[in-house]
Amino acid sequence: MQITFLGTGTSNGVPVIGCQCAVCRSTDPHDKRMRSSVVIRADGQTILIDTTPELRLQALANDISHIDAVVFTHAHADHVAGFDDLRSFNYLSQAQLSAYADTFTAALLRERFAYAFENPFPFFGGKPDLDLHAFEGEFVIGRTEFRPFPVSHGRWTVMGFRIGKLVYLTDAKVIPDSSLDVMRGAEVVVINGLRQTPHPVHLSIPEALDVIAEIGPKRAYITHVSHDVPHAATNSQLPDGVELAYDGLTVTIDDGV
Repeated sequence: MQITFLGTGTSNGVPVIGCQCAVCRSTDPHDKRMRSSVVIRADGQTILIDTTPELRLQALANDISHIDAVVFTHAHADHVAGFDDLRSFNYLSQAQLSAYADTFTAALLRERFAYAFENPFPFFGGKPDLDLHAFEGEFVIGRTEFRPFPVSHGRWTVMGFRIGKLVYLTDAKVIPDSSLDVMRGAEVVVINGLRQTPHPVHLSIPEALDVIAEIGPKRAYITHVSHDVPHAATNSQLPDGVELAYDGLTVTIDDGV
């Protein structure tokens, strides 16, 4: 299994419009962060998680011309605003695209993007054409099993996913014990860490490190990072086995480990 980080930034992205801070003016490419999204490659399939506002740019930068399915963590704009660019994958495959979301998120997607789920065109590519599956528990895409688990993100519930030996979790602030139990035993954990100081609806980096220490994975990657976090300086201070993810990073998870 491989996971490629298409974007690792928080909702504003980095650089932030109009900001003159050191990170926003940085020439280090690792400090350039599009909104958070990944692709999972497993069992011959490519699965996209979330459709950020930069989906088109992310697909071009990572040479993604085919996806087998898209999975949504929640319906905040930084995770769904690139939804319309899914139509390019309909055009390329000349087929309907499978999508997966929890029941609440699925209802919001149907409300905001109704045109994608009704009145099919006689051709593919003019609009997104999705077969939307609302999940309430585990689901399978091809031979890849997804085990969703809920976390609190302010007044919203967001879904994290256990995918074999991988955990992918974004936009968490409070992780219930039942969800921590799902995370335990993972080889690789991807978790959000907004900044060093506390935030009301996001884990800070110290809070994310506490979760990582409790779970005990072999490797952990922090994503959904703000412009308050310089990549190189922060990485140098992280514990062994933990690092900031960056746009374009690909991590391989060996099924045999």
